[in-house]
Amino acid sequence: MQIYEELVARGLIAQVTNESEIREMINNGKATFYIGFDCTADSLTAGHFMALTLMKRLQMAGNKPIALIGGGTTMIGDPSGRTDMRKMLTREDIDHNAECFKRQMEKFIDFSEGKALMVNNADWLLDLNYVELLREVGACFSVNNMLRAECYKQRMEKGLSFFEFNYMIMQSYDFYHLFQHYNCNMQFGGDDQWSNMLGGTELIRKKLGEDAHAMTITLLTDSQGKKMGKTAGNAVWLDPNKTSPFEFYQYWRNVADADVLKCIRMLTFIPVEEIDKMDSWEGSQLNTAKEILAFELTKLVHGEEEANKAQEAARAIFSGAGSAENMPTVEIQESDFADGEISVADIMLMAGIVKSKGEARRAIEQGGVSVDDEKVTDAFKKLSKADFEKGHIVIKKGKKVFYKAVIAE
Repeated sequence: MQIYEELVARGLIAQVTNESEIREMINNGKATFYIGFDCTADSLTAGHFMALTLMKRLQMAGNKPIALIGGGTTMIGDPSGRTDMRKMLTREDIDHNAECFKRQMEKFIDFSEGKALMVNNADWLLDLNYVELLREVGACFSVNNMLRAECYKQRMEKGLSFFEFNYMIMQSYDFYHLFQHYNCNMQFGGDDQWSNMLGGTELIRKKLGEDAHAMTITLLTDSQGKKMGKTAGNAVWLDPNKTSPFEFYQYWRNVADADVLKCIRMLTFIPVEEIDKMDSWEGSQLNTAKEILAFELTKLVHGEEEANKAQEAARAIFSGAGSAENMPTVEIQESDFADGEISVADIMLMAGIVKSKGEARRAIEQGGVSVDDEKVTDAFKKLSKADFEKGHIVIKKGKKVFYKAVIAE
């Protein structure tokens, strides 16, 4: 099975332009393609997984990836999928986030010997003169067509700012610039980016002629990717300091039954033929599939040793052995105790298990919280330092969320 056919078999392709030409280029290692990453945080998330693994797959097949860091576009913010305007970041914040992205991407993509490139669109977007930009590309964009674009529709009722309206032009200009200066002939992105991405393809065609072979592929990534990117209201980060390997493993171990085989197919490097054999799995076999998914993805991000530790800890907990060695941990400071006590709700909030103390108390009242395997019945339950005499306590919310709390030394 060649790489394009594999992408189709894995359920990754949503929409394409020039499909026969795209297939030929990808299968013969002739594609120089880019995927953009707006650096709105200092870590990539699980929602970026499809893009990262796609780049790795295509590079393994001989194609050349360009990881485009959106240092310039992040200063505007993509309105796609948003009902409100994104928080504007400073140039310093964006530069810091871009450096963090680079370190994480290197785990997936080989940047040695020119096999891949990493570029930052701040290098060309921030130096553009507005009037010159309008003269160069303004006539290539129809306002009527832009307003019909799916990426803007969700914002029209609440109000789309002119500031955000420029995002499509900026993203289109990226492809135009990469096509001219880096021989980039293909762009990939989430399915909600189709309008923005077509803008780039059309800009190249209008400026450089019909023979300019610029192609666009969108992946079935965005709705699934956003779903994958968050759990319990919190982002699932690739940075182990934000989401521990155990938490990361647990997130994938706990995906819904209906999603597990889809995730294995889209995100892992297990051969398609082996995954096809799993399609008939049900019942307890789906738990095995979840372990496979969690282990493979944790290994990709954190390495095999951390994946093994996370798996052993998870199995111990689910078997009742109760090992807390590799659990995610929250440290309680001396100053967090009031008169020698701290509430269970406070610990849950500090650990990020809940977003508010009210949510923690409701979970307790509903019978969903335990401390060291004893159900908590008092929503205002407090613990003393004596409760930590064995060195830690384990808070459990529901059947799947575990946290170890220790007193900082």
